[in-house]
Amino acid sequence: MLAYERFGSGEPLVLVHGISHRRQAWYPVTEQLAEHREVILFDLPGHGESPDLVADDRSVKDVLQEELVALFAELDLDRPHIAGNSLGGRIALEAAADGLVSSATGLSPAGFWKGDLDFLYIRAHFAALQASARVVKPAAPTLARSAFARKVLLASLMTHGDRVDAENFLGDLSCMVAARPALKRIFKEGVPFDADIAADIPVTIAWGTKDRVLLPYQGERARNQLPGAEHIWLEGSGHVPMADDVQGVVDALLLGSSHGLRSTVADVA
Repeated sequence: MLAYERFGSGEPLVLVHGISHRRQAWYPVTEQLAEHREVILFDLPGHGESPDLVADDRSVKDVLQEELVALFAELDLDRPHIAGNSLGGRIALEAAADGLVSSATGLSPAGFWKGDLDFLYIRAHFAALQASARVVKPAAPTLARSAFARKVLLASLMTHGDRVDAENFLGDLSCMVAARPALKRIFKEGVPFDADIAADIPVTIAWGTKDRVLLPYQGERARNQLPGAEHIWLEGSGHVPMADDVQGVVDALLLGSSHGLRSTVADVA
């Protein structure tokens, strides 16, 4: 069973973290979200406190979808709203394409790169992050006490890494190192997103203007590929925007998970 947390009240909203991260990535926005939604956070297979990613003869996509469906069943969730960051955003879009959810929101969702060269850049970026994490891990308890050090070490993922407290910084660092096998397996099967999403499932895409992992041009590609979606720019935010722009992310998630005319939703305010 995947490790998860569940709190708040209202329409259920499942939040999916990115590759080599963990459910705590959402902590900066969960307090505000829980005032309007029942929030479900979980660790993907091979990440955080969840069991290893075991694919056997299945594709990674099938494994992740089967785990998601099993989580929905375990928590008695019938087509909940879903949102995700990076890989989590891709999972959210895939869930929408498969009709498993009522709405999907992606924060810099994976899958909109141009071709092999761009995908190689993304893989190299995470390889560098993995190597850096392993190098600094012995000194991490000391470095974590410095807001400046946290900002520098997290600079490729967010513009305000100093806002991640020392405890969560250390947990994220350990998770990144431990998630290496899952990361390698997921990247091995990386392909662009090309699924069709039914028009009656609302989709929202938000992209940080300072994303250094999935560069902002990919947000434009997502706009062209999903013209029926709501598209939002998160000004000044990096690839993991939850700490960079708490209110902007909360607004995007509430907007994306609202029924009816999303532009008139009262509970975003």
